[in-house]
Amino acid sequence: MIFQGTESLTTLIHIISESLLTPVIIILVIFIVLVLLSLGSIINEKFTRKAITSRELEELIRNLSKSKNTDEMKNLIESSNLFDYQKEDLIRIIKNKDIKPDARKAFAEKLIEEEETKLIKRTSLTDILIRTGPVLGLLGTLIPLGPGLSALGTGDISTLAQALTVAFDTTVVGVGVGALAYCISKYRKIWYDDDIATTDTLAEVIIENLNKMY
Repeated sequence: MIFQGTESLTTLIHIISESLLTPVIIILVIFIVLVLLSLGSIINEKFTRKAITSRELEELIRNLSKSKNTDEMKNLIESSNLFDYQKEDLIRIIKNKDIKPDARKAFAEKLIEEEETKLIKRTSLTDILIRTGPVLGLLGTLIPLGPGLSALGTGDISTLAQALTVAFDTTVVGVGVGALAYCISKYRKIWYDDDIATTDTLAEVIIENLNKMY
């Protein structure tokens, strides 16, 4: 009686397992498309991205420190090679010159945190692919092995070969998606971390100068 119950559960699990193969393959195909689109996006970003250089940043910091009024500071920010979102955040800090120093610092930190969150969201897709790509590849490897081994027991080499082909293909695709997604996320995070550090540095310079003025 116990064995009959176990056999029923095993059959149910087997049916569920085999039914997952097609969705796994479909999702892997979708992942391939997504990671290729992300690759094209980062290549385009690489060649169109013009971040401020260290020398330009050093000069901007020096000029901001010497600024005598907020209008001069705004002009320096607007004429710099900073990204638009960096300019917007820094100018918002300058415009809030009438608040107290502690509140000004808290406001600046809040702006930078919000911008950091937005940049992190840009890597969320590839971060997901890093984890789920290899997992689905593993599922695509294990699921066909059951029928393949059963076919081996009956001498059906053709079915076994087909099962092994699917297993290897899904493994390669899953690992490939994860590896490519990791490289894309890694490079983007390096860029965005540098952008945030630049914004944070300039915000501190602006706040220090505003504290002297007001």
